Amino acid sequence: MKSIKLAIFSLLVSQFFFQEGCINRYENIDGDKAVFTGRESCKKCHEKEYDEYSGSDHDLAMDTATAQTVLADFDSSTFTRNGFTSRFYKKGGKFYVYTKGKNGKPAEYQIAYTFGYNPLQQYLVPFDSGRLQCLQIAWDTKRKRWFHLSDSIHKNETIKPDDWLYWTNNGQNWNGMCAECHSTNLKKNYNPRTHIYKTTWSEIDVSCEACHGPASEHLRWAELSPEERQKYPDMGLAVSTGNVNSHRVIDRCAYCHSRRSSFGDFQFPHGNIYDIIRPQLPVPPYYYIDGQILDEDYVYGSFVQSKMYRYNVSCLNCHNPHSLKVKYNGGNRLCLQCHDKNIYDTKRHHFHKYPGEKGEDLIMNGGKKVIAVGEGSKCVNCHMPGRYYMGVDFRRDHSMRIPRPDLSLKLGIPNACTGQCHQNKTDKWAASYTAKWYGSEKGSHFAEIFASAMKNDTSCIDGLTKLVADTGVSPLIRATATMYTGRFQDERSIQALIRSLNDKNPLVRAEAISGFPVYNYALLLQYVAPLLTDSVRTVRINATYALSNVPLSKMEPGVKGKFEKNLKEYIAVMNYSADFAPSRHNLGNIYSNTGNIEKAKENYLEAIRIDPAFYPSLVNLALLYNKTGENDKAEKLFKRVIQQNPSFSEVYYYLGLLSAEKKDFSGSEKYLKKASELLPGNPAVFYNLGLVEQYLDNNNAAVNNLLKAFELSPDNPKYLSAIVSFYLNNGNKTKAKLYLKQWISGHPSDISAKQLLQNIN
Repeated sequence: MKSIKLAIFSLLVSQFFFQEGCINRYENIDGDKAVFTGRESCKKCHEKEYDEYSGSDHDLAMDTATAQTVLADFDSSTFTRNGFTSRFYKKGGKFYVYTKGKNGKPAEYQIAYTFGYNPLQQYLVPFDSGRLQCLQIAWDTKRKRWFHLSDSIHKNETIKPDDWLYWTNNGQNWNGMCAECHSTNLKKNYNPRTHIYKTTWSEIDVSCEACHGPASEHLRWAELSPEERQKYPDMGLAVSTGNVNSHRVIDRCAYCHSRRSSFGDFQFPHGNIYDIIRPQLPVPPYYYIDGQILDEDYVYGSFVQSKMYRYNVSCLNCHNPHSLKVKYNGGNRLCLQCHDKNIYDTKRHHFHKYPGEKGEDLIMNGGKKVIAVGEGSKCVNCHMPGRYYMGVDFRRDHSMRIPRPDLSLKLGIPNACTGQCHQNKTDKWAASYTAKWYGSEKGSHFAEIFASAMKNDTSCIDGLTKLVADTGVSPLIRATATMYTGRFQDERSIQALIRSLNDKNPLVRAEAISGFPVYNYALLLQYVAPLLTDSVRTVRINATYALSNVPLSKMEPGVKGKFEKNLKEYIAVMNYSADFAPSRHNLGNIYSNTGNIEKAKENYLEAIRIDPAFYPSLVNLALLYNKTGENDKAEKLFKRVIQQNPSFSEVYYYLGLLSAEKKDFSGSEKYLKKASELLPGNPAVFYNLGLVEQYLDNNNAAVNNLLKAFELSPDNPKYLSAIVSFYLNNGNKTKAKLYLKQWISGHPSDISAKQLLQNIN
């Protein structure tokens, strides 16, 4: 029985790539680097913008806890959850909470900062090592009540003190999870060796320079004479505001208003947005299969799916950039800036009553929710349905899609009709009305192709490749189609990935790289190696990771030099976010791939220390232990995984292989049988189960499993060989020859198969 292959999870957490920020030299007047000067330096010349900004969500993103900034009731108020009562009170002008803290033990904590203000306000507690932690009991600013943030997802569930999500652990750590988007000029300054933060900012909230860049050179420009100013058409600005197209505007908001992996402390980018972030692709469990919002996505990932994005609409078309408020409230005026009122703001388009018309309100949830007459005529309610996040924060889906209840019937995804308003009706009811109003021919949707891809249905490959090639489709959807293409390792998908390496969209190139088979060194060296010098950092990062699977001895000197240079950068990149398990996991993978086994173990162990339930690192560490002959340690970790997560199917397979390696064939049979139930489409499971059954002299079970493996992968010569060997060993030459002849018919160039048939004859 061969050793377990270290393969699983090598790319599982590719969405967690982190990288050091790209350092840009700000354009300035005398060659000095621009510095941050604070909002008050802007007020003299930009009083209107300053006034609009004051009191905005950005202005109130974070603050020191004072009587003026704290909105919650700290007058000896209480909040009880799961039998424990937390108390909120003041002492000497300071704000305190008595609640369960580290290790679940009750203690008193001082509130240092407020975090946000509408529709909820959170509170930050300082801990050792420079950490600030977000208290999970927050204040509902509309209902004036305390509530627990976890109840929006884990209703009344007790989050244990060793859980990553517990409020004193990394899931609620301000420095790494929140800080970079709530303060100006934020420097995380995390030391991965000591685990100490020395986080700094120039302004506590999101101020003018958070978007416009450090202002010192612009202020110097403002003091110049009109004649001297002409020499500096950019007005000394770190971030230009003139002649900026809509996509560049959106990219400037994307760093914070996206679910993404950041590549380091924010530096004001002059190039591609994917030089500083990598956005999360719109896939489950973060989005629905059709790209609708599911988990928190922070707008960017939705908006770039929209037709608005493709037609050069930007955030500023709807939002005031300083107050952040929408330009027009109520009715459809906001949308009618662009859309013809005589076509779209009519009953023949939306088929709903207007406010003030006679009718009955929709009463739902026993009167707790009321949809007033006229709400159906508002564009946003049909095209921008929303969800509540953090318990009380309603956010609209910015993909601005057409409601498709027909897709709800096919794929189980929500639609605005029954999800937003008509909750007492069925999707079939809604689909019948949309068919009546707009016709039954809706056209295909990429969600149907993606749903097939998730089921490993090879019939979707042509659909995926067409999506990738369609430049009229959203860049994130094209990248997602590329990602799904990489799941299929046949000739069609590989050729599609090769073509995608030259795509203009950096995310498509990056996902194409990730789809290449990691053990096909020739393909990686021929097609991926050139992207080590790609102009976009996200692509280079993926190329470095993919090529880490290739032994250095197989690289040409030029490729080896580029790879080793990029490898140093990659490691530095991961260390930026080494306070989180995924980055430690990626470091473990890269060290394992490049032969530094001790550093790999160290980083997997760090990932597990940070998050004891981070299964990818538990599994990869176990695989690494197996590779170094520490099988008892490997077995212990595998069993820990299935004890904590019994549905983790691949681990049963690995335990089956490990048990066989330890000559425990009965145990191997037990685990492989369980794996075959959970992984019915994996031929390797049935192949190994067939071999184990032979050891146990269970011949009927053995041949059935070997045949199942061959059925699932009929072009794999290893599975053919196992079947032929079984029949020959059991004296059934007729069956052995039958399978050999069938194989030779489909593989006429296989000389060894012909020779074996001749020998049998």
